[in-house]
Amino acid sequence: MQPSLIRMLGTSADDAVAITAPGRPALTFGGLRALVDKTLSKLNALGIGRNDRVAIVLANGPEMATCFLSAACGVTTAPLNPAYRADEFEFYLSDLNAKALIVEHDSASPAIEVATKLGVRLLDLVPGSAAGDFTLRPRDGEGGTPAAHGGTAQPDDVSMVLHTSGTTSRPKIVPLSQRNLCASARNIGRMLQFTPADRGLNIMPLFHIHGLIAGVLAPLAAGSQVYCTPGFNALKFFGWMDEAKPTWYTAVPTMHQAILSRAGKNAEVISRHPLRFIRSSSSSMPPQVIRELEEVFKSPLIESYGMTEACHQMASNPLPPAARKPGSVGIAAGPEVAIMDEDGTLLPRGEIGEIVIRGDNVTAGYENNPKANAEAFTNGWFRTGDQGVMDDEGYVSLTGRLKEIINRGGEKVSPREVDEILMDHPAVAQVVCFGMPHPKLGEEVAACVVLREGQAVTERELQDFVGKRAADFKVPKKILFMEEIPKGATGKLQRIGLAAKLGLG
Repeated sequence: MQPSLIRMLGTSADDAVAITAPGRPALTFGGLRALVDKTLSKLNALGIGRNDRVAIVLANGPEMATCFLSAACGVTTAPLNPAYRADEFEFYLSDLNAKALIVEHDSASPAIEVATKLGVRLLDLVPGSAAGDFTLRPRDGEGGTPAAHGGTAQPDDVSMVLHTSGTTSRPKIVPLSQRNLCASARNIGRMLQFTPADRGLNIMPLFHIHGLIAGVLAPLAAGSQVYCTPGFNALKFFGWMDEAKPTWYTAVPTMHQAILSRAGKNAEVISRHPLRFIRSSSSSMPPQVIRELEEVFKSPLIESYGMTEACHQMASNPLPPAARKPGSVGIAAGPEVAIMDEDGTLLPRGEIGEIVIRGDNVTAGYENNPKANAEAFTNGWFRTGDQGVMDDEGYVSLTGRLKEIINRGGEKVSPREVDEILMDHPAVAQVVCFGMPHPKLGEEVAACVVLREGQAVTERELQDFVGKRAADFKVPKKILFMEEIPKGATGKLQRIGLAAKLGLG
């Protein structure tokens, strides 16, 4: 049977609940299927069909979840972070060659002005009464030639594109096919043993692969309910827990730690709604925090390992009674996982090398980037850029990151991107951005700056300068002014290890 999102969403009873949200009536699977049909008919009538790019800039919540799902069934979705600044939207909308942009009907997002400037068609999303129900209205009227390739997506059609931060200045486009999305949803559902009795509490942002696939698509594909919040808020988490009555939730370690800090005052809520499991992904979870969460919630914490190019999940610790190994990201959970040396030879268990993967959930390759693809694929295996080791039982542990990407609590930051922004400041002569250790986020953005002769600028002024051009999480929290930037033995700027060399963290 050919992989199809519509088929995956079509197995539950019409009256079974699919989507809920704080203070909103539920949307049933019958309602969700009708919404998919309505949305694709509207997009096709406007000339938008299979493999046409539709950018989505919506706040977290049920409409973001259902808009992504509905559109992904027949066109190419491109979910973007609503926190981006105008410069960032201009880059992404241009790079994607977006045909349309979906925004909330009352949105004041800078993406709207950028789309208008670029000639990208604007579609207003008007929410209905049920959680996640909506109607699309084109701002320029209903005109358009019907799409040449309408209808539902075929297995190898691209259903989603996401940018991944690179160590080069230009982020890479990761195309994910209908086949990739279906395989990933199936892998996660199988690993977590989802049933229609499950209810997920989604607090993850829905412009990230983690929230979109593990938080929304995988549970819905298994007939489970998803309770869509407006985004993570530790103060509201336990109130949502009381309303949603969840059986599980997934989050990044920083969110888990914030929840844990408020758990003591909410012991009654926790005992009223026992969780079948808690899931953690996107960055490493300290074993001490795993132990504390399991004690407080009396539920197993399942740590897993994912990345955009794998349409999220690659490895995961299994549910009880199988063994969970704190400090390990678990066993292969969908794709094949192996360890490879620099020359492309697969290594025996117990030896450290680069983690490589292959399978139906893995992207076929970066878009329009033959150089990146030549570096990323070896003998059919995708090189993750992460260093790790596999034990005798097949459990994988990460030992380091080969890439220079800064992982700030699950938010990935390309240091080169921040370099280039800082280099635009008239007082800056040289700069190198890098990750420095942070007790809660794992890493924070830092920068070394050499000023032009006779120029002066403060740390605060440079932070404000970056903040006007990039999202807040990319702004360096520490800027060191130096006479010269430290270099490696070959004279190259070295980001990795720079924090330790400078005594940071």
